[in-house]
Amino acid sequence: MTDNSRDGGIAPEDIDALVAGRHADPFSVLGPQLRDGRLWLRAFLPGAVTVQAVSDTGGVVDLRPLRAGVFEAQADPGFLPARVGYRLRIQWPGAFQEAEDPYAFGLMLGDEDLALLARGDHDGLEGCLGAHCTTMDGVPGVRFAVWAPNARRVSVVGGFNAWDGRRHPMRLRHAAGVWELFVPRLSHGESYKYELLGPDGGLLPQKADPCAFQAEPAPGSASVVADPEPYAWTDEAWMASRAARHATGAPISVYEVHAGSWLRKENGGTWSWHELADRLIPYVAGMGFTHLELLPIMEYPFGGSWGYQPLGMFAPTARHGSPRDFAAFVDRCHAVGLGVILDWVPAHFPTDPHGLARFDGTALYEYQDPREGFHQDWNTYIYNLGRNEVCNFMRASALYWLGRYHVDGLRVDAVASMLYRDYSRRAGEWVPNRHGGRENLEAIAFLRDLNGRVRRLFPDAMMIAEESTAWPGVTAPPEAGGLGFHYKWNMGWMHDTLRYMQRDPVHRPYHHHDLTFGMVYAYSEQFVLPLSHDEVVHGKGSLIGRMPGDRWQRFANLRAYFGFMWSHPGRKLLFMGGELAQEREWNHDAQLGWDALADPLHAGVQRLVGDLNRTYAGTPALHRLDGDPAGFRWVIGDDDRNSVFAYLRMDGERCVLAVCNMTPVPRGDYRLGVPRGGRWREIVNTDAADYGGSGVGNAGAVEAQQQAAHGLAHSLVLTLPPLATLLLEPE
Repeated sequence: MTDNSRDGGIAPEDIDALVAGRHADPFSVLGPQLRDGRLWLRAFLPGAVTVQAVSDTGGVVDLRPLRAGVFEAQADPGFLPARVGYRLRIQWPGAFQEAEDPYAFGLMLGDEDLALLARGDHDGLEGCLGAHCTTMDGVPGVRFAVWAPNARRVSVVGGFNAWDGRRHPMRLRHAAGVWELFVPRLSHGESYKYELLGPDGGLLPQKADPCAFQAEPAPGSASVVADPEPYAWTDEAWMASRAARHATGAPISVYEVHAGSWLRKENGGTWSWHELADRLIPYVAGMGFTHLELLPIMEYPFGGSWGYQPLGMFAPTARHGSPRDFAAFVDRCHAVGLGVILDWVPAHFPTDPHGLARFDGTALYEYQDPREGFHQDWNTYIYNLGRNEVCNFMRASALYWLGRYHVDGLRVDAVASMLYRDYSRRAGEWVPNRHGGRENLEAIAFLRDLNGRVRRLFPDAMMIAEESTAWPGVTAPPEAGGLGFHYKWNMGWMHDTLRYMQRDPVHRPYHHHDLTFGMVYAYSEQFVLPLSHDEVVHGKGSLIGRMPGDRWQRFANLRAYFGFMWSHPGRKLLFMGGELAQEREWNHDAQLGWDALADPLHAGVQRLVGDLNRTYAGTPALHRLDGDPAGFRWVIGDDDRNSVFAYLRMDGERCVLAVCNMTPVPRGDYRLGVPRGGRWREIVNTDAADYGGSGVGNAGAVEAQQQAAHGLAHSLVLTLPPLATLLLEPE
C-alpha cells in the first residue's frame, strides 16, 4: 500500500524552509497532497521516531523520515475516499500520540467574513479571530485566527507542540491578512501564543493573542483557550429593569473599586471573584450605592498600572479567576440590584513585547509616526483609529463586554487624549489633521460610531466619558453632532470644589466661586460628579488629608463636602476608601485601612455616606430632574462673607432645601426663603452626633414663616451647624 518513490515528492527547498521555520504556505506541502493522480501524505514532526497515517476506514501507511523531522509517504488514492479523514500515529521518545493532521482540514473563515474584516465592519469579529473550541469535519479541536497582514509566517505555539514555532505554521487568508489553523484534539485550558516572522524575515517575540478570551495569571503572558460553555445567567429581572434604572432622572451613585486592593487576604493575596462577591457586593449594596465601577479588569501585565495598561481587551484578568468566575460576579451584583460599570481603555496600550506593539513587525495597531503613535506621558502606544481594522477591533472589545458579560456600562478612559492630536505635546511634537487642526478626526469618528452602535444594540447600557476639557457635545447624540456618550465625568467640578475645600475657612470668602461655578455649566452635559482614584494618588494624599483645620474640623469639612456633593446636580461617584475617611494615600499593593472604623469619626463618615446614598435614591427631588435646569434654584449663592450656600432641588412636585455652612462658626437665626409653608424636616444633618458631629441643628424640624425672602413666599429661620450641610424637606 505504500510507495516510497521520491518522484513527485517534497522539494528540498521546501524541507529547508520547514526546518528553518520560514515556509510561508505550509498547506501547499503538508497534509494530503494530490499531484498528478498521486496522493502524498506529509508531516513535519521534528523529534518524532516513527509516524503512521491511519485512515478512518482502517488503512495504515508508514511515513518515512526524510530529514530533520520531515515525514512523507505516497499512498494509493483509495486510502482517502471522499469525506474520509485520517489520523497521525506518532511515536515520540518516551511518548505516543494519535491525532488528526491539522493540514488535512480546509478553509475556516468564509469569504464574507474576510471581506467584512478587511473593511473593518465585522459585527462578530471576536467570533472570527482568537481561539475557539469547535468541531471541524466531526473532529473536536481549537480554531485559531489572528490578524497579521505583514508577517511572513505565523505559527501557533504552546505546550502541545513544545512551543516550537515550526510545528504549526498557519494559513494566510490574503483577502484580510488573517492567519488561521485548526489544531485537532486541543481543548479549553490550553496555553498558547503566536510566533511571527516580520516582513524582514526576523523572528519576533512570541505574542499573546490580541483577541484572547482568557489569559495566564501574571507574570505569565500566554493566552488561554477559553471554555466555550456559555454562562447560565440568572439576571433576567435585572436586565428587564435596567432601562428604568438608567433612565434620565434615575438615581445613579457609583462606588469605584480597585479589585486587587479593596480587601486583601491575611497573607496579602488577592481575593477571587467568588470571594469578592461574598464580601464586596454586600458591602456596596449595603452602603446604598446603585453601581459598582471596577478599575480596568481587562488583562494587563503590570500590576502597578492598576489595569490602565491593558493588553487583553477581551479577557478578564486572571488575577481573580476565570472568565466564568467574572460572569458569576456580575450575575451576583445584579441579583442584589447592583449595576456593574467597567473602566475601558481605548486610548493607548503598553509597549510590552508580547503585546500589540509592532505586532507583525510593523506599526499595525499603532500609528507609525511617534508624533501620533506614542504617549510620552505614559510610555504607551496610541491606537491607530484611522485604520478600519483597528477600529473594528476596539469596537468589538467594547461591545463584547456589554454583551458577553451583561456589563451595565463602560467608563471610557482618557477621552481627552483621544480627541486632541496635541494632547500633552509641545509645538512640533504633533501632526495636524488633514485640515491643519488639532482635532483627531479619526478618534472622533470612532467614538461617535461606537456610541451610536451601543445606543442601538444596548439601549439601556451607559457610556461614560472621562473627558477633562470643554469639548462641546460629549453627551449629545451622534446624530446631533455630539460624541454620543450618556454621561461625562465633571472633572472641572471636582478640581474646583476640592481646591475650595482645601483652603482654610478664613480664606474661603475669597474663593466662593469655586463652589458655585459648576452651576454655570451644569446643564451643558449630562454629568457625573467624580471623587475618583486620580485624586488619592501620586502624592495628592487622601480626601480627609486635604481638609484643613484640627482633627475634628477635618472630619467636619469632609462630611460637609459629601453633603454638598450628594445634593448638587449630577450623578455621584466615590472611590473606595473615601467613605472611610482613609488617612493615607491609596496604595494598590495594600488593602484599605479598615481598622480606622474602630474610630467613631471614621465610622461616622461611613455612616453618613450610606445615609446620603439612601436619601438621594429615596428622594426624587434630589435626582429626578438632575439634568434639567428646572430641578435647581439658588436660594442664596452670594453670601461669600459667611461662606454659606443654599439651594433648592426640585422634581416638579416636591423640593429639598440644601444649606452648606463652610466655616467652623455656628450661625443662628439664618433666614432662607422657601417655596411653601408648613413644617420642614431635617432629613440630613452632617453635623449630627451619629456622624461624629457636634449635634448642632434645628431639633429635627422647623416651621416655615409667612415672611418672604429671596424671592420666595415663605422662609425658614435656621441654626446652621459649623462646617456642615443640612438637607430639609417639607412634611
